[in-house]
Amino acid sequence: MRFLRFRQWLTEINGTTDGIGAIYFEEVRRHLGVSASHAYGGFLATLTTWAEDHEIPYRGVRAGTIKRHATGKGNANKLAVIAGVRALGFAPSDANEAEATALLSLVALAPGGERS
Repeated sequence: MRFLRFRQWLTEINGTTDGIGAIYFEEVRRHLGVSASHAYGGFLATLTTWAEDHEIPYRGVRAGTIKRHATGKGNANKLAVIAGVRALGFAPSDANEAEATALLSLVALAPGGERS
């Protein structure tokens, strides 16, 4: 059900805004458990099929690229990412928001997606 709810949420967001122009997400290459890898795979499959169905471009950005943008180091810890995002002028409430904000900042500065 969580994947169906996720698909419905994407449809609602797309319909209640001016539309989704592009989707960027953190590309995860390593999972700490089987359940995490199954969940990620399900959400990724749901996201990519939904985006393909709606002809919306999508792109995964590696975690190290996001961290490097925020901190200068691709292996920075969560506290460093929070500090880096604050230095960019944002006020994240937690590490998840900091990483999402760093990703948004990254793609806003480099419209092609990710910079090296």
